[in-house]
Amino acid sequence: MLMRALVAVLALVCARVHAKQKDFYSFKAVNSRGKLVSLEKYRGKVSLVVNVASECGYTEEHYVELQRLQRDFGPAHFSILAFPCNQFGQQEPGSDRDIDTFVRTAFGASFPIFSKIAVVGPGANNAFRYLTESSGKEPDWNFWKFLVDVEGKVVGAWGPQTSVQELRPKIQEMVRDVILKKKDEL
Repeated sequence: MLMRALVAVLALVCARVHAKQKDFYSFKAVNSRGKLVSLEKYRGKVSLVVNVASECGYTEEHYVELQRLQRDFGPAHFSILAFPCNQFGQQEPGSDRDIDTFVRTAFGASFPIFSKIAVVGPGANNAFRYLTESSGKEPDWNFWKFLVDVEGKVVGAWGPQTSVQELRPKIQEMVRDVILKKKDEL
């Protein structure tokens, strides 16, 4: 009996250690079209991961700036990864298809949009749980932004009051470093 309990505790500890060793790109997520996507495809790029909402006071400003960043720095070295969430003020009530159509039509979004998820609480998406645990900051509203480096490590997290424009210098520096590193490898 004691041996069985010890094995169970060791298995739990090993599972937690393994989970802590993951990085953001080791997760998978469903995109807005229902396809399971390995976030591994974004490894080697700088990513700005954002929980988005279509009916929020921050929607227009953030989507315009997010698309500008994607256009200016992506897609070879940078990606915006948008995760719709209806947890804050019920401001993302539409279906995945409705959200995708709205964002692409209204803002010309060219970045990946994923399926609607929970970003906090017991049902939080594992990738967002990782972002929250790694940054020590938990989203409390729409348009939380997590900056992830090329290795999948969280560099910083900001709430909706921090504009996308304020993050631009840091993103530009990180993207420049990616470009220079790739150039040196040639």
